Amino acid sequence: MLAVLCLALLAAVAPAVAPGGALSFLALGDWGGLPEPPFVTPRQVAVAAAMGRAVTELGGDFVLALGDNFYYEGVRDEWDPRFQDTFERVFAAPALRGVPWFVMAGNHDHAGNVTGQLSYSGHSPRWCPQVSPGVPRCPLPVPRRFPHPYYSLRLHLPGSNASARLLVLDSVLLCGRGDDFGAGPAGPGDAAAAAAQLGWLRAQLAAAAGDSFVLVAGHYPLWSVGKHGPTACLLRLLRPLLRRHRVSAYLSGHDHNLQVRQGQGGVGYVLSGAGNFMEDARPHEASVPPGALRFFFGSPGSPGGFAHVRLEPRAATVTFLEASGRVLHRVELPPRRP
Repeated sequence: MLAVLCLALLAAVAPAVAPGGALSFLALGDWGGLPEPPFVTPRQVAVAAAMGRAVTELGGDFVLALGDNFYYEGVRDEWDPRFQDTFERVFAAPALRGVPWFVMAGNHDHAGNVTGQLSYSGHSPRWCPQVSPGVPRCPLPVPRRFPHPYYSLRLHLPGSNASARLLVLDSVLLCGRGDDFGAGPAGPGDAAAAAAQLGWLRAQLAAAAGDSFVLVAGHYPLWSVGKHGPTACLLRLLRPLLRRHRVSAYLSGHDHNLQVRQGQGGVGYVLSGAGNFMEDARPHEASVPPGALRFFFGSPGSPGGFAHVRLEPRAATVTFLEASGRVLHRVELPPRRP
């Protein structure tokens, strides 16, 4: 996980190259390879190559990694060879080499050493601990410290006075660990730490009143028709906040497919968990109100996919891309109104 996860961090990110005057990023979840040789899946390799092409053709100022970075039990420590075998050597397209990764921990990461993922920021200019205003990447050497696992990024949209805010959560610390067999999280291991994170989120949302777009991201989805289904803890804790503060979208992974749900209050729910596996089962379709699910893709024969998010003053455009290069779906989210 990025050591940019400092509790008090509010970094301004300016794009290096922004086609059309927009700021854009790639959202990728559940991309973490395999724990045994070759430590990757063909789907992960295909997705990584497609991400390089997307950055070249559509722009990409950073990657938002939505958790489950290393299957199945995270990493041992900051020196774990999985960082090389599953990350550095895979996401190696020239266009990706200068792109920073903002990362959160998923349930599989919490099965290992999350501190090791935080500390890896001292070894990689992409897996970086901080972003200075106007600097799209973090050069080495970088300070070693153990930051909090949730953070805020202030994003300035080029060529305008508009801004966006990205609030990245650790939904596992907030709700507890689930499993791969449909059992949802049973509650946080540290109730006080979970309450502190929720209080931090409330304060950040209140401070974002003037931002044109507010994006909240966590590994667990609030809503999903897939195997894991909705996360009851997040529906209870986050849904009222997202609606009250007119959040533009909540981004997540966890289920291994691509989904869009339109929620009440204009909140868009974007699920991008197709970086390593694909599952097309929809056992929780009845859990989503009729007509709310706008898009679902989980074909087992697909080479995987991810989301490209383009922020410009007039709209936030979310485009789902298959690793083949095919555009699967596109949705526009309007800016927030005062």
